[in-house]
Amino acid sequence: MELLWIAGLALLAVGAGIALDRWLLTRSLKSAREQARKILAEAEAQAQAYQQEHLEKAQEALRRERQAFEQEQAEARKALQQAQERLAERQEALNRRTFRVNEREKTLAKAAEAIEALRREADANFRQAEALHQQAQALFESLRRQQEALAQRETEVNRLQEELTAKQAELDRTLEEQLRRLEQIAGMSRQEAKEALMAQLVEEAKLEAASMIKEIRDEARLKANREARKIILTAIQRTAASHAIENTVSVVNIQSDEMKGRIIGREGRNIRAFEAATGVEVIVDDTPEAVILSAFNPIRREIARLALTKLIQDGRIHPARIEEVVEKATAEIEEEIMETGERTVIDLNLHGIHPELIRLIGRMRYRTSYGQNLLAHSIETARIASLIAAELGLDADKARRAGLLHDIGKVVEEEIDRPHALVGMELCRKYREDPEVCNAVGAHHDEIEMTTLIAPIVQAADAISGARPGARREALEAYIKRLEKLEALAASFPGVERVYAIQAGREVRVIVNHSLVSDAQAEQLALDISKKIQSEMQYPGQIKVTVIREVRSVAYAK
Repeated sequence: MELLWIAGLALLAVGAGIALDRWLLTRSLKSAREQARKILAEAEAQAQAYQQEHLEKAQEALRRERQAFEQEQAEARKALQQAQERLAERQEALNRRTFRVNEREKTLAKAAEAIEALRREADANFRQAEALHQQAQALFESLRRQQEALAQRETEVNRLQEELTAKQAELDRTLEEQLRRLEQIAGMSRQEAKEALMAQLVEEAKLEAASMIKEIRDEARLKANREARKIILTAIQRTAASHAIENTVSVVNIQSDEMKGRIIGREGRNIRAFEAATGVEVIVDDTPEAVILSAFNPIRREIARLALTKLIQDGRIHPARIEEVVEKATAEIEEEIMETGERTVIDLNLHGIHPELIRLIGRMRYRTSYGQNLLAHSIETARIASLIAAELGLDADKARRAGLLHDIGKVVEEEIDRPHALVGMELCRKYREDPEVCNAVGAHHDEIEMTTLIAPIVQAADAISGARPGARREALEAYIKRLEKLEALAASFPGVERVYAIQAGREVRVIVNHSLVSDAQAEQLALDISKKIQSEMQYPGQIKVTVIREVRSVAYAK
């Protein structure tokens, strides 16, 4: 029992020791934890204080950096704004300089075109001067030969004069004797007989002079016919220059004047693009609801007219659209040219003509010659030549073909400093036309010799078509004044009773008093009237002067 009791106490003592140890351990652990919490709280407080201190320093540094950055940004923005302003000023100055350069280039281009035109005109004048120099040399040589012949005739005249002097002395003696006899027979004095004889001799001399003048004029007309034709053609071509303005402009109507600003475009870019694409000068002036297109090339002018009309109808006018519309208008005109040429060839019943010649025939529609449409003139010449050839029993098809192609050299696109007849002949040879047709085309203005019977027929048909009344345009007022002046000039001569200008002023019929003007004097009167018309009037072609002397004998049977 005691052992159990001792064992129980021992166990109790051991349990109490363990409990005490546990209590002590728990108390020390609690104390350690409490101390650890205090240390941790102090560490956190120190960390927060350290963090707060450094955070304030960082914020202050960040604020200073931000202020410095914002100041740098403001200065950079200010510098950038100043640079942009300077760049804008430079861009504006560059735009103004570009505009001035464009205007100067345009002015220089126009000046270059004018200089080129003057150069071509100077070249033409130089060639004409050379031709005139050659003609002068030929005339000088002819004059020298005439002077030699005149010297020979003068020697012959001196010899005849000596013989005439001898015969005159013999005639004086015979005349003296005859005068005495006449005085005895006629009962007239010598002075009275001399006056009557002189009057008779003067009248006979006038008649003989008029007859000689007629013979000389007829002979000169036969020799000078070819040269006169060339001179007349040259004169006609020169006088046609004053009417060029009528055939070098086209007018495009617009709905309102506001459209003019759209046609010009901003700083003139639309009008410059249009002129560059078409090669036509556009004139926008004070003419109400109209824009004028000016160019010597009628096909370019027609393309420009069609393109501008389409642009106005469409309303979209800018450089890209202008180029597109001009290309379409060019294609349409080319197609229309081919259709016109083919239709003309079919209407004249011609076959085997080269397509390039057909295209050139279509281009004639847009060309005029002294106010006469070239295609209409060529068709008319072809029909007239065909009729003449048929009446003479020649090949009417060749004549019609040559008549249609005789002015083909006028519509070539290249600038050629040669007569259009020779250019047309070369084109016909190039595209294998018949040699007779080629000769007729080249010889219709006498540039080459006529070797076939078709050539003079085409020349005559060309003259008939161009010379018929009304074929070539002339202002009505000028036409009436020319007729009035023509009749007044012819009526100013003595012995003229009535004057009639007929055939649109190409012929003058002069009726004279038969008792005042003889037949020989009528010839001289026609020559005098023609000379006065030549010296005081300007007219195309030639004017035929016809003097009519009529004698009417009337009797009545009762």
